[in-house]
Amino acid sequence: MGNVERESGGERRFIADNMLGSLARWLRMMGYDTVYIMEGGDDEIVALSKEQERVILTRDRELTRRKGADSYYVAGTGIGEQLADVASFFRLRFREGEMRCSVCNGLLVVEGKGGAAGLVPEGVLERNEIFRKCSGCGKLYWKGTHWRRIMERIEGVLRG
Repeated sequence: MGNVERESGGERRFIADNMLGSLARWLRMMGYDTVYIMEGGDDEIVALSKEQERVILTRDRELTRRKGADSYYVAGTGIGEQLADVASFFRLRFREGEMRCSVCNGLLVVEGKGGAAGLVPEGVLERNEIFRKCSGCGKLYWKGTHWRRIMERIEGVLRG
């Protein structure tokens, strides 16, 4: 399991190692600040974890045994299992107002149609009033057809 205490997920912040990129994206969509480390050794991950007070999520059993590292071993192999495991252990919930960019982990800022004009297809602009723009990379998000599928997966995971 690792060496982290189980507690409510309120303000939990995570680091997902290079084996858990999809999990990082889904945690961001649920509203959790999650850094994804694609490269770097265990020492770098542990140092960043301590510096930024983040829990390391990993499939590397050796990393979970490191002294001084708050870490959690993610047992599932598929994204559904992994997300359910982490959400259950840390008692995570969906926090729509705190959703983060699934690409870069930036904060999402609410934008009206004016902020999205010329950046999204005309039909999308006509069908939506509210957009969210990443403060980091500038990616725009809206509640399109993909939104329902995302919500179904998150609700399924949280229901158990």
